[in-house]
Amino acid sequence: MITSHLRLVAKIAMSYRGYGLPVNELISEGNVGLLQSVKRFDPDKGFRLATYAMWWIRAAIQEYILHSWSLVKMGTTAAQKKLFFNLRKLKSQMQAIDEGDLQPEQVEFIATKLSVTEDEVIMMNRRLAGPDHSLNAPVRVEGDGEWLDWLESNEEDQETTYGKREEFLQRMDMLKSAMSHLNERERDILTQRRLLESPVTLENLSVAYGISRERIRQIEVRAFEKVRKSIHTDLPH
Repeated sequence: MITSHLRLVAKIAMSYRGYGLPVNELISEGNVGLLQSVKRFDPDKGFRLATYAMWWIRAAIQEYILHSWSLVKMGTTAAQKKLFFNLRKLKSQMQAIDEGDLQPEQVEFIATKLSVTEDEVIMMNRRLAGPDHSLNAPVRVEGDGEWLDWLESNEEDQETTYGKREEFLQRMDMLKSAMSHLNERERDILTQRRLLESPVTLENLSVAYGISRERIRQIEVRAFEKVRKSIHTDLPH
């Protein structure tokens, strides 16, 4: 299973070769992500392994890049990291020169495309074009302040992010297990009423099932209560 997806790792790793890191190292990190995806993959959820693995491979490679580049160049906010991973690709699409400032219309296009400010685009472009800095290097030759003093991250650390992801996956497994105790009609009605971004109306479900809206509502409430009790039973006490 792993061997058949090594080409996928190489393909994804090659898309990150513009960050100045050895491709073989990117592939190695991508393989770590692939191993994680295979370990956690559940075919019963209806996803293809390639689709599921792609997220883990990219996450592993991006995390490696984040640790390899200086924080001064990369930035610490979500917007800065989004720019860090997308600016070169967008510049290439616009055939913009790698060095020097962007044209105003290019800045506007990138800012709109990535939902960031134009100032953030300009600053990230200059960071990527400039030399790498030590976090403990002085901001000015005559000054006492260091670059580290200017980096205030509101981002969660990797451990917290990973923990939340694990908790989310665990909750999804619990929900799947609880839903398996419902019959097909209960599962469908509960999904369409409570698990969709735009819930289906009682009226539409009433027409689809040929029963009253009140009956649909009763089935929804009963199914939800079954799921709630099942999840509560599975929770550690």
